[in-house]
Formats: sequence, structure tokens, C-alpha cells
Amino acid sequence: MFDDAQVNAFIEDGFVRIGDAFPRRLADECRAIIWRDLGADPADPATWPRPVAARPDHAQPPFAAAANTPRLHAAFDALVGEGRWTPRTSLGGFVIRFPGDEPAAVDGWHVDVSFPGPGSDPHDYMTWRANAASRDRALLMFFLLSDVGEHDAPTRLRVGSHLDVARVLEPEGEDGLDARELARRAEAATAHRPTAYATGRAGDVYLCHPFLVHAGQPHLGREPRFLGQPKLAPSEPIRPDRAEGARSPVETAIRRALGR
Repeated sequence: MFDDAQVNAFIEDGFVRIGDAFPRRLADECRAIIWRDLGADPADPATWPRPVAARPDHAQPPFAAAANTPRLHAAFDALVGEGRWTPRTSLGGFVIRFPGDEPAAVDGWHVDVSFPGPGSDPHDYMTWRANAASRDRALLMFFLLSDVGEHDAPTRLRVGSHLDVARVLEPEGEDGLDARELARRAEAATAHRPTAYATGRAGDVYLCHPFLVHAGQPHLGREPRFLGQPKLAPSEPIRPDRAEGARSPVETAIRRALGR
């Protein structure tokens, strides 16, 4: 059951953790598929790529099942609005972080972008864009496919940063900003925000506002960290100008940030 305290935390902090959002056995099955895809042996560190590996979308049954539990569907309804989101048929791309203190490109503070603009290269994600209406993205999500402790490269989250990013994007209109410029402005605008860490157990999911500023970090633990990072797409445009009572928490956070 998704309660008012979780909704309020999402609006104020920009994220909420759903414990046991999907069964651990599904996380185990997903990891086994990704290990095969990597061509690496989980028992032999000499075969592991370092410091980080990214894998494309997987749509095998365990991934689709993990994304579509009743617990998650109820949370999507509560945060995005009933009937306003598109069910996932997969778990999106994956970031696998391996032990070692080497930095990686994903370690910089950034906001995930969600649509190509007129001048964007469809194959270069860094040229994609985000705007103040969060076009094509209802939620940013982190699916923990392995246990993640404080030393296991948990994703860093800037608490409340989604409110600052809404204000950064609002003057930029429909076209918004591309990934590089948004990262540059968002990092500066949110430097005062405290940092939280996306730790938890395999099967936990962090549901985040689309504008949440986040970053990776080196892995100081012993076991590889497996993370799914799909977006939840809206089934209709996000509209912060909806009447009170009809606005979703995603929309309420944007409206509150803009002082409307």
C-alpha cells in the first residue's frame, strides 16, 4: 500500500524506495542472463570488465515480470496517476559496476534526458533533451538486481534537486536543454543539496522524479553491483497546470518548484 507519507517524501525529496518491489528470485534470474550476455564468469574476477559495463534492453520474462508487480503498479498509479503511465515490457538498459576505485563517465552529476530535439543525433544520447514538462518521462527508476551496501557503488542522489532542475528548465520552453548543458547547470544549481545513497536489497526499487540529479561512484566493495535504470513513460503529457485534486505528485512537485 502506497501511503501519504511516501507521496509527500516523493514530492519533497524527489524519490522514494519501494522495498521488495519484486521477488529476489527474479533479480537472481536477471543477473544470470546479464552474466551470460557479458560473457563473464561471476566466480572469476579476472573475466570481469572494469570499472563499469552497460548493457542494452532485455525483454526476457524475468525482466518484464520484475517491472510489472502489483506493488509497483500501485506505486505508479499513486505517483503518476491512474491510467497516465505506459506499462513496461522490459527493464531497460543496465549499468553493472565492478569492484575497483577507477572513476567512470557516469560518475558526474546529471539528469536523465528523454527525447531527441530537432538537432539531436538519435544515436547520441548526450544530444537528447529534457524540458520542464518532462516530455516522454514520467519517472526515473532504479531497480536493484543485487544487494547494494554503502561500499557497493550506490547511486548518489541529491535530495530535493528535482525542484531546482524544474526552475532551470522552465525558461527553456518546449525544447528544454540537452544532456551536457543540463548536467552543467543542474550540478551548479543543486550543489547545496544533501546527498542520499540508493542502497538496499535485490528486489528494491527507487522511484524518482524525472528531474532528480544523480551520479555514480567507484565500487569499493567486493561483489559486482547490478542496476536496471528504465524510465516509466507517460501515456499522456505531464501537465503541472492541472486543477488541484487532479494533479499527480510528479506534476505537483514541478508546480510547487515554479511557485504556481
